[in-house]
Amino acid sequence: GWAYYRDNNYAILKRSDVLEVISAGSFNICIGGTHGKTTITTMVAHLLRHTGFGCNAFLGGISVNYDTNFWSSDNNVSVIEADEYDRSFLKLSPDIAVVSAMDPDHLDIYGTAESLEDAFIAFAGKVRAEGLLLSKFGLKRGRELKAPQQLTYSAQNEAADIHTRNIRMNDGSYHFDLAVDGKLIDKLVLNMGGMHNVENAAAAIAIASRLKIKDDAIRLAIAEFKGVKRRFEYIIKNERLVFVDDYAHHPEELRALITGARSLFNGRKCTIVFQPHLFSRTKDLADDFAASLDLADEIILLPIYPARELPMKGVSSEMIVERMKNKHIAVVAKEKLVEYLKTNFAAKQNREFPELLITAGAGDIDAMVEPIKNILNGN
Repeated sequence: GWAYYRDNNYAILKRSDVLEVISAGSFNICIGGTHGKTTITTMVAHLLRHTGFGCNAFLGGISVNYDTNFWSSDNNVSVIEADEYDRSFLKLSPDIAVVSAMDPDHLDIYGTAESLEDAFIAFAGKVRAEGLLLSKFGLKRGRELKAPQQLTYSAQNEAADIHTRNIRMNDGSYHFDLAVDGKLIDKLVLNMGGMHNVENAAAAIAIASRLKIKDDAIRLAIAEFKGVKRRFEYIIKNERLVFVDDYAHHPEELRALITGARSLFNGRKCTIVFQPHLFSRTKDLADDFAASLDLADEIILLPIYPARELPMKGVSSEMIVERMKNKHIAVVAKEKLVEYLKTNFAAKQNREFPELLITAGAGDIDAMVEPIKNILNGN
C-alpha cells in the first residue's frame, strides 16, 4: 500500500505530522512519559467517552472497552498519546499535558539520558498559555519542567498535589479515594492490576475533574474501565489460576508488573515468561533485568526478539541468566514454549496451590497467549 501512494505522488506524512495538523485547532490533552502513557491516555479517553463529554482519541494501544486505538467525536477535544520516540511529541500544542516518567529509553535516538530529559522539559514548554502540566511527583529534574500551571500526582505520597488515599486490595481490584482540586473523590474502584495503574488512574481522574466532569460519572467510568490490551491484561482469572499478559519490556516495567501482581494475588506462586526485546536494551540493562526477574518464583526466558536490530556478539538471554540469583530458571525456544508449559506448568495444575502466570515482552510473545490459554484451560 505504501509503495502505491509513494509512486502515485500522494503526500505521505508521519503520524506525528498528521497529529500536529489535527491538534492545531483543537483543545488537546497530550500524555507523555517513558512508562504509563498508553494506559493514562486510554483512561482519559475512556473517561471522556463514557461520561458523554466526548473526545477524539489517538491511542498507542488497543482499548479493551472499545477494541480500537482511535475514535472521533463532535466535541473538538483531542486526547493524544505523545510519543517521545523520534522527538515527535514536540510537534504538539497541549492545553493539558502529562509527564508520567522520564527514565532512559530510546537512547538510539537520544544518545544520553540527559538529552531525553531535555526533550521532556521542551515538551512541558509547549503547553499553551493558561494550560496545565501534570507531572508525576518526584521525577528526576521534575523541577525543571515549566508550564503556566503545574500540579504533581502520586499513588500514595501526600506531598503531591493529587494523591490517592486508603488504597485497599480486593481480589484483583483496587479500592481508593483521590485527593484532587481541594476535594476528596471517594469510593473509586479500579478493576485492573498493578499499583502503577492506580497512579495512572490518579492522573486521568484529575484531568476529568479539571474538565468539570461530575464525581459520580467519574466513579462509574473508572469502575467500567477494562484496561489496555497487553497492559496487565487478565487472560484467565479464577481461584486456581491467574494468567496476566503485559507489554513490559524495560526493567522498571517488569519490576512494577511482578510486584504489582504479587501484592494483588498474595501467596500465589509466580511464574514469568519473558521475551527480551532488542539486543541493545538487553546489553545496556542486563543487571537491571536480572534484578527485576529475580522477583518471580520461577522464570522462563525466550531468546531475544531482535525487532529492528542485527544480533550482537555475546548478547543473548543467557546474559541475563548469568546475573540472576534465582536458580529456578529456564531458557526455552519460542516454538517449544507451549510444550514446555504443558509438561512443567499445566500438568501440575491439579494441586491445591493457586498459581500466577505472567507473560511479558514487546516482541511477538503475544502470539503465544492464545495457545497458552488453551492448554491452561485444558483444551
